[in-house]
Amino acid sequence: MRRIAFSNSTSILFCLVLALPNHVWAEGDAGPLYKANCVVCHAADGSGNSPSGKALKAKDLRSDEVQKKSDAELADGITKGQGKMPPFGKKLKPEQIQQLVSYVRQLAKK
Repeated sequence: MRRIAFSNSTSILFCLVLALPNHVWAEGDAGPLYKANCVVCHAADGSGNSPSGKALKAKDLRSDEVQKKSDAELADGITKGQGKMPPFGKKLKPEQIQQLVSYVRQLAKK
């Protein structure tokens, strides 16, 4: 009986974890990607208010200008680079770029 009870509670926990919204998964997966590739210029909060970001005039990722772009436009900018931002298309997989797009969307909500 204990094994069945443990199995049922494990199943319930597993189902609850799977029911998390996609943005929660994306943020968790993309956090390390963002820190490794973006935080130097865009800062941890996405403001662009880092020494490098100020020098390069990095965009505030939370701004209306950035947030009004479509997911495809944001992904394209990350892939190909734009302005002084280098391209990440050869460094990151397409699914990682999509995770970063989701992460950028969440920055505006924090």
